[in-house]
Amino acid sequence: MSGTGVEVGAQAARSRAIAVLRLRSRALAVALLPAAAAVVLLAGGATGHVVGPSWDVARWIVTALAVLVLLVAAGVALVVARARPALSPTVAIAEESAPDLYRLVRDLADRLDVPAPSAIALTPDCDSWLEDRTHPAHGPAKERDTAGAAKGASDTVRGARVPHGVPSTAPVLVIGSPFLWWMRVGELRAVLAPVVAGTGPSAHPDIAAARRFVRGLDAAVAVASAPGRGPVIRTVLGGIGWIARLLLRNCRVHAAEMERGVAAAAAERAQTVDYGVRIVAQEQVGLAYAGWDRLLTRVALPAWRMGRWPSRLDAGVVSALTELSRRDRLAEGFASRLGERPACDLLEEPGSVDEAASLLAARLFHGGPAETGPDWAPVAWQEYPDEVVDRKWRMDAARLHRVLDSLGVGHHPADPTAPDPEGPTLARVLDHLSGSASTAGGYGVVAASEAAAYEEFAVPGTREAYGAEAHDESPSGILAAGLSAELAREEAAAPARPAPAGQGPDEALWDDGALPLFPLQPPRSTPSP
Repeated sequence: MSGTGVEVGAQAARSRAIAVLRLRSRALAVALLPAAAAVVLLAGGATGHVVGPSWDVARWIVTALAVLVLLVAAGVALVVARARPALSPTVAIAEESAPDLYRLVRDLADRLDVPAPSAIALTPDCDSWLEDRTHPAHGPAKERDTAGAAKGASDTVRGARVPHGVPSTAPVLVIGSPFLWWMRVGELRAVLAPVVAGTGPSAHPDIAAARRFVRGLDAAVAVASAPGRGPVIRTVLGGIGWIARLLLRNCRVHAAEMERGVAAAAAERAQTVDYGVRIVAQEQVGLAYAGWDRLLTRVALPAWRMGRWPSRLDAGVVSALTELSRRDRLAEGFASRLGERPACDLLEEPGSVDEAASLLAARLFHGGPAETGPDWAPVAWQEYPDEVVDRKWRMDAARLHRVLDSLGVGHHPADPTAPDPEGPTLARVLDHLSGSASTAGGYGVVAASEAAAYEEFAVPGTREAYGAEAHDESPSGILAAGLSAELAREEAAAPARPAPAGQGPDEALWDDGALPLFPLQPPRSTPSP
């Protein structure tokens, strides 16, 4: 039954791939049609069969149109052929730096009877996929530039050098780095089985050609929409981009169905490998995803904003999930699971790989620079409380007391500019929050000014939340309004950096705050007493 399912999925993928290639052939036929008509008219005039003034005019018009269409078609074909398809930034893992991992993947490919991936790379995300990097632009040097090498933590780990001049037609296996640290070896093999099985359908010539065509069109659209060009070049590329988008729209359904067929065939083929373990491994996938999201949002993001990037993110998520699993018993047989070999042991230097993946995560999710420096330095978990937590608390406290200064709390009424003799103390905050309503009424002018400041600096979509604070003239309401305005000023003055997708600061925690922020100790092999 499994073999029937594999064959059905593969046949569906091939038929859709042929449909995509048929669309490419139709586009080529449309481009050659005016040229064919021009050849017929020119041949008819040369032989004396098509003569006369009207035929001469038609001959010149059709010839000019054929030349124009051929030039446009050549331009589109040149851009599609030379445009560089998108390449996922990853950490390259060479075979000499992870021989056991390569051996596991090759044994898995042999069991599935599919070609083995040409290389292995890691991504700082909870996902795994196959990526075709056979385009000439995806050479080893350019691949390293895309991922972004760093002096202290290169995206290409020591020893990870791809030999020059060695052709590789098989796709690259990209593995999520949290999987490699959190999962056991058997769980990782079970999770990778459907992914590695996808190399079988990918090796079919029609599917490979259809994928190259779709990726080329997508890259051509990106080239056409790139800014910073002159008006003439922009107009020419705009026309090429319009044609590429038209072709993409027409083959979108076939390409999507082709990928579904490939995925279905791979999933059916992988049913024969570690089926029981895969059920357990899928639970660990969900746990790793939730822990990784929590770690990036609540632990890594504050450090990134301070110019520090945690250098052991994968080890941190393992430690936090280990503590959570022991405490809340989230995993069945957790003690026996810890006794199994972790997947990160398949690497020769897991620390270097973790550091490279952590730096890449900071660049992808926060926009940090590719190299370390005085304002962008790694921080170990042992230094995290002093380097990040303490600094964050001090910054929050300084912001709080700046707002109290603007409200005149603790100052002498006769001289508002005189320094507060008590200084920034906790008693000052408590005295303000316990103030009477009549005293709070005197803050109306200050609250109005803070509201105006917030309206000036706040991002769209948050003014409604501030409206309730602005109308609350209690001491706590005015203090919250002032803090919101001060925070809006700081965010407006800070350089813009992309935030992690789906990780907004106001989102509810997946574990209601149950995951400890700072366990950050190496996982132990036995449960705590």
